[in-house]
Amino acid sequence: MKNVEIRSNQTGAHLLAAALRRHGVTKVFGQSIPSAFFLAAPDYGITQVGYRTENAGAAMADAFARISGQVAVVTGQNGPAATLLVAGLAEALKASIPVVAIVQDVHRQHTDRNAFQELDHPALFQGVAKWVRRVTEISRIEDYVDMAITAATSGRAGPAVLLVPVDLMDELRKQQPHLGREAAYGHFPLDPVAPDPARIAEAADLLAGAARPLVIAGGGIHASRAHQALSELQELGFPVATTVMGKGSVDETHSLSLGVVGYFMGPGAKAADLAPMVREADVVLLVGNRTNQNGTDSWQLYPQGARYIQLDIDGNEVGRNYEALRLVGDARLGLEALNTALQSRDLNARIKARSAVETQIREGLASSAAARSHALSDASPLRPERIVAEIDKLISPEAIVVADASYSSIWVADGITIRKAGQRILTPRGLAGLGWGLPFALGAKAARPDAPVICLTGDGGFAHVWAEIETSKRMNLPVVVVVLNNQILGYQKHAELSLFGAHTDVVHFQPVDHAAIAKACGVRGVRVDQADQLPAALQDAIAANVLTVIDVVTDERAWPPVSSFTGKHALDY
Repeated sequence: MKNVEIRSNQTGAHLLAAALRRHGVTKVFGQSIPSAFFLAAPDYGITQVGYRTENAGAAMADAFARISGQVAVVTGQNGPAATLLVAGLAEALKASIPVVAIVQDVHRQHTDRNAFQELDHPALFQGVAKWVRRVTEISRIEDYVDMAITAATSGRAGPAVLLVPVDLMDELRKQQPHLGREAAYGHFPLDPVAPDPARIAEAADLLAGAARPLVIAGGGIHASRAHQALSELQELGFPVATTVMGKGSVDETHSLSLGVVGYFMGPGAKAADLAPMVREADVVLLVGNRTNQNGTDSWQLYPQGARYIQLDIDGNEVGRNYEALRLVGDARLGLEALNTALQSRDLNARIKARSAVETQIREGLASSAAARSHALSDASPLRPERIVAEIDKLISPEAIVVADASYSSIWVADGITIRKAGQRILTPRGLAGLGWGLPFALGAKAARPDAPVICLTGDGGFAHVWAEIETSKRMNLPVVVVVLNNQILGYQKHAELSLFGAHTDVVHFQPVDHAAIAKACGVRGVRVDQADQLPAALQDAIAANVLTVIDVVTDERAWPPVSSFTGKHALDY
């Protein structure tokens, strides 16, 4: 983008807005602080998306970046407001999402004098951001904005924090600003690099010679927009599984798609009977996959004797948990190079084995599906499997499905079928913070206003962010929120029963009518307590041009197929 002209007076706020606009920023998530910035922002085509709480605002920004492929910007005031950004930035850091937080700081002359809400912000953000700086000279604002954007979008993407003293926003620049900068760094990955060609050749040899190869794709596929390259690798005869964050990397109806694998492959899960296929793989290609605890079922699912190839933008992740052939680089460029190399190898073994592998996957999925009778259940209270099955029937590949943390993520990952590579399922799996569902949905809607956005959340998580219902109406961000209202903190209660045979009292909630809360905020609220009411409620909600909360009375005895719960008699309470 060409240099953006500085309009009106040349205050720090105008310089900040112009610099952000040059990098393609058109929306900033924030309340009224920094006021000077938000008053100047409309002059540069920047729209304010006002949240109610900073923790929700950071989550909105995170989801916006995931869907748009652009850096997201969130703002906050110094002190307590800044502290509320920490959890959202931590999620973005672990999930590799480029978010820039602009935090207003105290007046420069008041530093270290116990000014109102003064805090050591660099120390506060040090553990949840790639880069933290404080700009103190108006002449350096453009420099520091460029550094923040570059830090967020380059290498392994992540959060950057720029601290801006309040008086700097109002200061007038004494000389004309330099108008030579035109570069825009707001897209990611900013500098995609391909892995070492020699190692690509070695990886191609390993895969071509494998008897039972398997690809397990993570969220790095979405970050690098590597869906087409991964689909081409799959067409060469290589079966593909994904992590929860990698769901949507490939079409799950493809004959060589296993679906999501990880810690919820107990009885009833779609991929439950495909666990042996994972454990018996002899060569495993990991792409954008952190090999974290949940994705590997506490490092017990992936085969111990296999050869591993790991492709990741972050060299520190390669070989962290499984010694691997190192392919350090962008997932898309790496897969494209690998596909080219494989096409010059003898792939007759893959061609001959394809039919048998497809049969193994088809029969495994069919066997698991037979055990998932709850998806057809008409029982009341409703089963979550039935709720997700109804959502799955209605959505198109263009729809965005968002899940809160905990059980909601599991139900969505297991129950929603990806029918087009690249379809987005948003789950907060970086740190899996509860309450991220609704703000994720609002951020996704801000990024893709024309896409239907459906959020599944539990009543425990939804209670964290009720206030953002009003945000949805005020900012015209209509989404559908389906609340699993079982009046318990599900994972906590079931985990305690599984581990101890008893549960703490605080896992039970008082009855809450979430539909009534929605109506009180001026949006739509629907109460569902019978299965046959749900399809029409969902159809009407998707068609509505306002947020709709569908409060579904849900069976508290329903727990997902978490492998650690398997065979635990304590769950039959």
